[in-house]
Amino acid sequence: MKQPLEAPTALRVALVCNTAFAIYTYRQGLIRALVARGVDVTVIAPRDRTSALLEQMGCRCIELHVASKGTNPRDDLRTMWVLYRLYRTIRPQIVFHYTIKPNIYGSIAAKLAGVDSVAVTTGLGYVFIQKSGTAQIAKLLYRFAFRFPREIWFLNQDDQAAFRGQNLLAHPERARLLHGEGVDLEQFAFMPLPDRKNGDENNQRTFSFVLIGRLLWDKGVGEYVEAARRLRAKYPYARFQLLGPVGVDNPSAISQAEVDAWVREGVIDYLGEAHDVRPLIAAADCVVLPSYREGVPRTLMEASAIGRPIVATNVPGCREVVADGVNGVLCEARNVDSLAAKLAQMLDMSDDERRAMGERGRAKVAQEFDERGVVERYKSLIQQLTGISL
Repeated sequence: MKQPLEAPTALRVALVCNTAFAIYTYRQGLIRALVARGVDVTVIAPRDRTSALLEQMGCRCIELHVASKGTNPRDDLRTMWVLYRLYRTIRPQIVFHYTIKPNIYGSIAAKLAGVDSVAVTTGLGYVFIQKSGTAQIAKLLYRFAFRFPREIWFLNQDDQAAFRGQNLLAHPERARLLHGEGVDLEQFAFMPLPDRKNGDENNQRTFSFVLIGRLLWDKGVGEYVEAARRLRAKYPYARFQLLGPVGVDNPSAISQAEVDAWVREGVIDYLGEAHDVRPLIAAADCVVLPSYREGVPRTLMEASAIGRPIVATNVPGCREVVADGVNGVLCEARNVDSLAAKLAQMLDMSDDERRAMGERGRAKVAQEFDERGVVERYKSLIQQLTGISL
């Protein structure tokens, strides 16, 4: 192995994703740690409102066109060619790829450019949710592209087992379990549940659920809205909120018109988007994520860190964070009846029961999902591959 060098160095690291938003939202701790050690960090992703924030953190941002919900092979080959040219120009010592298309086409481009890469499977999405021809093609592409990364990181055991079980790993020994990308426990400090003692004219306090994330059908938003409709009569004091971007570039995206219709109906409160979700989590009584499949959802780690009980689906990713009956409750995916029953169960709990769930959630996240351990994994691999000590 190369002898470790002392930082600061000319180490160049690239982070490639289908949105700058995801890099900014999920990897601030990593970026801060690398920039503080003098690493030249380049973010390659479509520009959005977070690109300027990444630049303020010390990153160089390069715009990349990624047709996230497109199936035109020419678009994807163009993306691969652009990445190849960028890697030849920037010459990073290591590239980390996130999400499906960067994982596939970025891994191939890095190999062609002679650059070491790591594929981070942040969630298997439609490839393992749908039974379509497009999903089958994506699996074939995964099988080809994943022979090239130096390591392949999975956020949960189910995703790793799925790739192994379907023979999608040419080099199974390169697979690693990251167990989520962690949460900053200082930034997401514990906060007591809201004091709802001051109720309405009938002395009934409100109770707020919030679903946080990109508004996608695959996130279970449709089931959440229908469950809210069913619960309104029995629990008129319950509020059902949505927080996150609408009409994103994804095959499962929900339109602004659909969200507006729910708001007019009075079944949903749409909170828009937020750079800082902490006050909105703190204002809620319970965080909900009825997703069909996840990597390890940052939303749930953040909610648990702040001390909020959770209702989520019993699917890969969600069950990594939520222990049923401990720090939240789990329902069946794609099942409105099951989701409505678990939301009602949360409403019927005593304040003390919900408070205890929140406290146990904080303890679980602190033990299992501390972001500092994830950053150390990155730094260790970078040193292993480059010989540069951080």
